Amino acid sequence: MKTGHKPESVDLCGAHIEWTKEKSSRKNVFQITTVSGNEFLLQSDIDVIILDWFQAIKNAMDRLPKDPSRKCPSRKLELFEIQRSSSTELLSHYDGDIKEQKPEHRKSLMFRLHHSASDTSDKNRVKSRLKKFITRRPSLKTLQEKGLIKDQIFGSHLHTVCERENSTVPWFVRQCIEAVEKRGLDVDGIYRVSGNLSTIQKLRFIVNQEEKLNLDDSQWEDIHVVTGALKMFFRELPEPLFPYSFFERFVEAIKKQDNNERIATIKGLIQKLPPPNRDTMKVLFGHLTKIVARASKNLMSTQSLGIVFGPTLLRAENEGGNMAVHMVYQNQIAELMLGKYSEIFGSEED
Repeated sequence: MKTGHKPESVDLCGAHIEWTKEKSSRKNVFQITTVSGNEFLLQSDIDVIILDWFQAIKNAMDRLPKDPSRKCPSRKLELFEIQRSSSTELLSHYDGDIKEQKPEHRKSLMFRLHHSASDTSDKNRVKSRLKKFITRRPSLKTLQEKGLIKDQIFGSHLHTVCERENSTVPWFVRQCIEAVEKRGLDVDGIYRVSGNLSTIQKLRFIVNQEEKLNLDDSQWEDIHVVTGALKMFFRELPEPLFPYSFFERFVEAIKKQDNNERIATIKGLIQKLPPPNRDTMKVLFGHLTKIVARASKNLMSTQSLGIVFGPTLLRAENEGGNMAVHMVYQNQIAELMLGKYSEIFGSEED
């Protein structure tokens, strides 16, 4: 409150005080309702401050007559002074006659309770303690060595997962592919039909916790849960299977009019990929060719799989307004790699 401004005062005789959540979206708000119908909302983000205010005002009110018809002692009204300043005074007595305000003039005011220099000191002590806690906390590496934090499979970079496993194809990808080829090649809509999301998330959690995984267990009986988890693994890669730096080059390759030139260009690009990307791509597309080979039973054609996997495996780092255009090329690239798998990868064998 600026100097020279008269502080606002509240007549506490017969007033009611209570905590309220409905009158404000802020936390720590309480309301004072006077006998004249005025409502005042007071709030502070600091729990200690607001509790002190509430208790001090309530104590002052408890000293006053409960019956509004009775006059306050010595005809002096108990007043609560609300100053918009950094004052540490919670209550003050204000002498003088107060004109009764009419109910139609009721108003609702929000006052933020400012804290004093001592509160600033308390906040500084809290900051200091937090800083000490943060500087003393163990490093991520230490927590991982103690087994308190485990390395994640989902959401990690492909090369990071492969380095940890000392391979070029994640074991989870191989396990999923093995399960699908064992009991899902003839399933209608394999990879297109969605599995139960909560079960997929449960599988994801188990994989991330490095718990022993057996996809032949009855809880993974629905093969769509396995395919859903595999697609989720590729979707959650921070950088897609087709690296961002290669996206435009693959798009330019699929735009070429000559089919042989398209195949040769894409084959050359794949050979330039990092080993984890190249080998995982070869294993995955080799698996998908087996799905296509059973299309008469599972109804999943090259085009269908291209629609499912194109946007999952290949996307621009910044889509901008070209998402629809990119989707066409994403699907076409996936379709070409499926249809010309042996020419691009040289062999269907892993």
